[in-house]
Amino acid sequence: MTVYGFHASHEQVPPAALLAAVVRAEQAGFTAAMCSDHFSPWSVRQGESGFAWSWLGAALQATDSVPLGVVNAPGQRYHPAVVAQAIGSLAAMYPGRFWAALGSGEASNEHITGTGWPRKEVRNARLRECVDIIRALLHGEEVSHEGLVTVDRARLWTLPEAVPPLIGAACSEETARWCAAWADGLITVNAPHDDLVRIVDAYRSAGGAGPLHLQVHLAWDPDHDTALALAHDQWRTNVHGPPASWDLDSAETFDRVSEYVTPERVAESVNVSADLGQHAAWLQEYADLGFDSVMLHHVGVEQSAFIDAFGDKVLPRLDVTRPAPAVAGGAR
Repeated sequence: MTVYGFHASHEQVPPAALLAAVVRAEQAGFTAAMCSDHFSPWSVRQGESGFAWSWLGAALQATDSVPLGVVNAPGQRYHPAVVAQAIGSLAAMYPGRFWAALGSGEASNEHITGTGWPRKEVRNARLRECVDIIRALLHGEEVSHEGLVTVDRARLWTLPEAVPPLIGAACSEETARWCAAWADGLITVNAPHDDLVRIVDAYRSAGGAGPLHLQVHLAWDPDHDTALALAHDQWRTNVHGPPASWDLDSAETFDRVSEYVTPERVAESVNVSADLGQHAAWLQEYADLGFDSVMLHHVGVEQSAFIDAFGDKVLPRLDVTRPAPAVAGGAR
């Protein structure tokens, strides 16, 4: 059985509308939710970028039981002790309902600090320092650290009863294999079947434990051409893989390099169809690959029709389950 959740895209939808959408998604039968954490959208056309942590508190309060997660990049825009405090407070208020996925970030969000954008290997080393700091703080330790980040006698005074999972975010085999050394699970984004198999195998073969999460980009409308046009308008800036997606530093730059991206190219990375049965089949394929949790991101701005249609016609065709409480495994 698989968890099917709703992905809240702060880059595209104002926070109040996203709050209404996640409530509607729970009522429609989605059993989990997650959100992005951006300072900048991927495109000027998207035009939003609400503060994820404010929204998470409101979303956990507004929903009844769905767990929520966030993909966060500690180390530059966020000091890891502040991230630990935010994680600890949400997990204390909503036990078993919050998790965080940690990644090395993108320049479009992190350049605002004015401290320069490090090489990938430096970002990974910095992330690993942050993971160890965050986990130690969540276990009640006092932390002092000098390295790529600096911490001076930090301690969390409000602690959750159980430490929430710290998930590794990866889009490549190499990063998935690296995450296995420290993560309580893995999250990646939809990609061709063979690529997903290799990412999962890289994580598991390196000893990676915990659940596998997948964020799926999709576009649906009763009219196929409308769905494709929607995907092209909102998501053509997201067809560029690493290192471009890591290193481009503004929405304007993403728009410029995506000027000649065709709708057909977008459809290679977004599941586009007017056929709800086809969407159900795609989602079942992800479950068959071993993903424990599949988070659905409808790349349009308007979310209500998608939520209602998938709740009524797609989720009933799938073996949907509720997630286990969001609690970390053994310390790594």
